[in-house]
Parts: sequence; C-alpha cells; structure tokens
Amino acid sequence: MKKAIHTAILLAALLIGLFGYRQYKAHVLAEEIAGKIIRFHVRANSDAELDQELKLKVRDAIGSCMQPMLSGVGDIEKSRKIIKASLPKIERTAEETIAAQGFSYPVTASLATVEFPQKTYGSYTFPAGLYEALEVVIGEGKGQNWWCVMYPNLCFYNSVYEVVGKDAEKSLERALTKEEYESLMENKNYEIKFAFLDWLKEKIPH
Repeated sequence: MKKAIHTAILLAALLIGLFGYRQYKAHVLAEEIAGKIIRFHVRANSDAELDQELKLKVRDAIGSCMQPMLSGVGDIEKSRKIIKASLPKIERTAEETIAAQGFSYPVTASLATVEFPQKTYGSYTFPAGLYEALEVVIGEGKGQNWWCVMYPNLCFYNSVYEVVGKDAEKSLERALTKEEYESLMENKNYEIKFAFLDWLKEKIPH
C-alpha cells in the first residue's frame, strides 16, 4: 500500500513538472514567434452589418495597396520600413474607400504593439501575446476585428484571405525555426494529453 502511494506521488510530481515545463516552453516559443512576424489588424466601427461589410472593403483596399510593395520581401525589418512609410497612404486609401461607400468615419493606421488572444488562421494557431501589427481603426473601432499575418506575407496571396497557400506556408516556414513553425500547426499547440491521469487514478489506493 505505502509503495503504491509513493509511486503515485512520484508520478503525480513528474506530471506536474512536465506540465510546468511545457507551459514554460510554450511561453518562450510564443515570445519568439511574436518577434518574427507582423500582423495586419482591422477594427470595425461597430458590429452593425454595414460597418462589418465596410471593414472588409477597407481590408481589400489596403491589401491591393500593400501587396505589390510587400510581395517577395523576405526581411522583417524591410517590411517594417515599408509599412511605416506607407501609413499615410494606408489611411488615405481607407478613407477614400469609406467615403465611396457613403460613410465619413475617420481612420487611424499605425504600426503598434497589440495584444492578441490565441487565433487560428488556416492551419496555424498563433499563441496569445503581444505582437507588432499594422493596426487600422475605423471610426470608434468598437466592432469585431479582422486579422491576418502581413509578414511573412500570408494575407495577400492570390487575393484569398482565409486560405493559406503553399507559397505563403513556405514563407512562414522560412521565417521561423522548425520548432516554432511546428508549434503553430493546429491541434499541436503544446497541449498536455491527460489520458495518463486515468491510469494514475487506477494506481492510487482508495
């Protein structure tokens, strides 16, 4: 009996240690990944249907504006400089798009540090954390937002926003280490499988 309890305690301690290590590892990876990408974030004025539709039109207009400039750019610092230099043009493009739809919302565009929750894009699950992002705020910016990854360029391949193509996948893979890249794969985001706990319960005397 004592031996069984001792074994169970050791196994429980091992599991807790493993869980702590995996959590720490996931945190480190999240910070490393965040330092290697730039996200594109558009905040709608509100959740009203017309405002949400307008958000997507602004997204498309900015995408058409930025895609030629960012196409083939393989360096985050160069991408950052292009985005910073383009902020007035991005705001102007968004404002023109908004005016063409009969609205008069102001727009602000900035390269900012933005806190994101965990987000899935295509087959990739990006961990929660602080990321550098091109943030475009329409009006009050109180509506549901839209996002993608601007560097490496996952946003604008073939003008398809919700599907990550092969070229985009290769671009992301080149920017990250193998471990970082694999950690983004959906359903592989450093989750601990607790089937072991069922076995452990059987070993603990009642």
